[in-house]
Amino acid sequence: MNTIKNDEPSPVKEGNIAIVTGANVGLGFETALALAEKGMEVILAARNQKKAIHAMHVIKTRVPGAKLHFRKIDLGSLSSVREFAEYFQEEFRKLDLLVNNAGIMMPPYSLTQDGFESQFGTNFLGHFLLTGLLLPALKKGNGSRVVTLSSIAHKYGKIHFNDLNFSNNYDKMKAYSQSKLACLIFAYELDRRFKDSGFPAISVGAHPGVSSTNLGHQLSPVLRYFFPKIGQSAEAGAKPVLMAASSPSLNGGEYCGPDGWLEMRGNPVLVGSTKISRDPEIARQLWEVSEKMVNHRYLF
Repeated sequence: MNTIKNDEPSPVKEGNIAIVTGANVGLGFETALALAEKGMEVILAARNQKKAIHAMHVIKTRVPGAKLHFRKIDLGSLSSVREFAEYFQEEFRKLDLLVNNAGIMMPPYSLTQDGFESQFGTNFLGHFLLTGLLLPALKKGNGSRVVTLSSIAHKYGKIHFNDLNFSNNYDKMKAYSQSKLACLIFAYELDRRFKDSGFPAISVGAHPGVSSTNLGHQLSPVLRYFFPKIGQSAEAGAKPVLMAASSPSLNGGEYCGPDGWLEMRGNPVLVGSTKISRDPEIARQLWEVSEKMVNHRYLF
């Protein structure tokens, strides 16, 4: 793990600009609310406009004067991601914080608009493209930071380079674990590339433990019953995300999660991850194939 420094700036401050994907509900909503409370100008990036407008109303009720914007984005559509990035860079001069939060968990087999397995495409590839397109705005930011959400499930994942889309023998848990492992590999590799290129930003990973959100609506009735009992609220689950977004002691390349049993709940701390997640060669392979899949090359 990288050495922690105590002089790194935090992007979470009044007047700075943040994007939170999936900000209309659950962890994304709690994250957007907390950032608004700190005086940040927050773009709620989500698929469902009705829910996002309601979320903005709730936030403004709790934070009078909050500066909020909604812009539709479907992380399962590369054209939607490109449209969002174009809008943002036309409307805003810079980006200080990008929180790659939106995701889906263990749905029946389906493909995105671009033909990718839905979890790999939505949870990982959509955010991979979004981050790459927003690099010019991040470069202009104030101590810019990218936070990408992973999951405890990354520990059970591997990258199936021979069948990333699970075209054969689909297993929704294995596909979910792969997508969240890919997110964490990306968070680490992005920070390596930031540092190697001298890019003025850091990248941090985070996971919420087991949090009671709408993300689990595809789970079996039994698991949906036990999730809230063994886990924690969305508000508590957002705390590691906020630590990753705001802690001035982070140097980049860290991973934040709960400190409780099996990291399912608890207070936010730095946590470890699997050997695969930190393998630079696997990261290089994933990066190269991802650039080809989304048809975008990162320019630092």
